[in-house]
Amino acid sequence: PPTHPDLATSYNDIGLVYSSMGKYSKALGYFQKSNSIREQALSEKHPNLAITYSNIGDVRRLMGDYEKALAFHQKALNIQENVKCNPLECATTYMNVGETYREMKDYTTA
Repeated sequence: PPTHPDLATSYNDIGLVYSSMGKYSKALGYFQKSNSIREQALSEKHPNLAITYSNIGDVRRLMGDYEKALAFHQKALNIQENVKCNPLECATTYMNVGETYREMKDYTTA
């Protein structure tokens, strides 16, 4: 079905491939498709939703859209800090926040 969480996972994975190829707008499109499904199919505090938010934040950072990147990373952290999350995923989100601030030349916050 078009709103099955497994489809969201597939879209997320395709987004990761496009991001690794430097095709950030295509990656963003797939992350947004994944996000749309996950927001409908999962609870608002589900860890998989945090993964998609973090991926959207990272691709926004890579596109130079730092404010939106930080907003999505914060949404991811709001979930990750309130549920038992995979430590690697939490660490990745914190690293992405630091990278965003570094690219904004806000070294103190980074």
